[in-house]
Amino acid sequence: MIVPRTRLYIMFWTFGSLILALLCLGVSGSQSLYDVQWLPCPFVDEKVHVNEEGHTETKYINREAVLQFGNVGDKPLHPTITFLVTASKVDMRRYLEGSEGTLHCEIRRYSTGGIVMRWPTAGAQDHDVWFTCTIRHTQGLFVITTLLRHTTATPAQGQVDFLQWIIVNDRDLLSTSAAMVVLTRTPSVEVGFLKEPNLHCQFAVDHKLPNATVEWRLQRHGERSKLFSYSSRTGKIEGSGVAVKAIAAGNASFKLPPTRKHSEGTYICSVMVPPLYGSHDIPLTLSEQPRVSINVGSTLSMTLGKDQKLICDAEGYYPLDVNIEWYREVSGGSPTPSFLKNVLYSSHRLHQDGTYSLSAFFYLQPGLEDSGYKYTCRVSHKSLLTPIRKSFYLIVTEPDSTMWYITVIGFIIAMLVIICYMLPQYLAGRKAAKKRF
Repeated sequence: MIVPRTRLYIMFWTFGSLILALLCLGVSGSQSLYDVQWLPCPFVDEKVHVNEEGHTETKYINREAVLQFGNVGDKPLHPTITFLVTASKVDMRRYLEGSEGTLHCEIRRYSTGGIVMRWPTAGAQDHDVWFTCTIRHTQGLFVITTLLRHTTATPAQGQVDFLQWIIVNDRDLLSTSAAMVVLTRTPSVEVGFLKEPNLHCQFAVDHKLPNATVEWRLQRHGERSKLFSYSSRTGKIEGSGVAVKAIAAGNASFKLPPTRKHSEGTYICSVMVPPLYGSHDIPLTLSEQPRVSINVGSTLSMTLGKDQKLICDAEGYYPLDVNIEWYREVSGGSPTPSFLKNVLYSSHRLHQDGTYSLSAFFYLQPGLEDSGYKYTCRVSHKSLLTPIRKSFYLIVTEPDSTMWYITVIGFIIAMLVIICYMLPQYLAGRKAAKKRF
């Protein structure tokens, strides 16, 4: 069949319009964050003073602000505090993922701790002031901290920076430059035993050959231990876990040895380029799912008057907290299952690999009315999205009367045999006795 040319044109334009619409939807649904012009970014201001006892006290004040990307001289896009991030060799936007709605931004003041030195880039001054901008992905994909440099019109005099913060008014525009970023794409890690996770840590600085020191530390039970350190100035290396050659490219990721119970804790990646210091805390937790079993098959047949010990074992789980419950319901399910109250528990058993086991058991002596019920062991644990269930169906039967009849008949036969065998001998004995007399 030959399709008229007009119909071909209609089909072509219809198909083309559909493809174009899909492309437009795709573009509008996945905005490039590298081109974003601004982000809402509250400013956590500080009011610092020294009290009568000579101690420093800090009051934190949340203020409305935005983070705006552009060039020196740009006007603010919003009538609020604006941190204008101008072009530099470090652009935090290239590390962002997702959409603007998945980002949580926060700006804070940054103290150099009394260190006064000029940042080694053009235009930097000894009296520059610093801010940190931290952007977190709300679903835990990454955390990035950027140190922003702002040059004031006049230098401050005399005191440590946090005792004489520059005043920021409600509609001020502060022109800043991104000097350093520290990023992790593993803000928190949960793994099983004997795994070798890679804790991501990345940094970038706005000038070549920075005097950088990279460290990894582990904090657990209130104590910190150094796992690795490297200084580009001295070339000194302590510990292991980081590919030193990769540090020059800004990769300071740490690979753990096979995880064990003592691997849990908070891992801290820090990068210091004087006078700046950036770090990220990466909590690591271990988790192992329990293996659940019961000591009977899918169907349990019992005779009336007998009893049975039913055991539910949860093995190899971590951490310690686990919940085991026994309940029963009619065959086919019930909206209100009946939980058993006569359940006993063993103590937690600790294995050599650091995992635990627990048993929950009860004694069942059913009646005929219990036949057909479904008994279920349910195990809940933090490593499980949904509890694990193991079930069996109970069948209760009356004792078999056949054996009773067989026993009675056998007894009767045995008595007859005995009588038939003993009676002739008894009669013969009496005859012999009479003859003697």
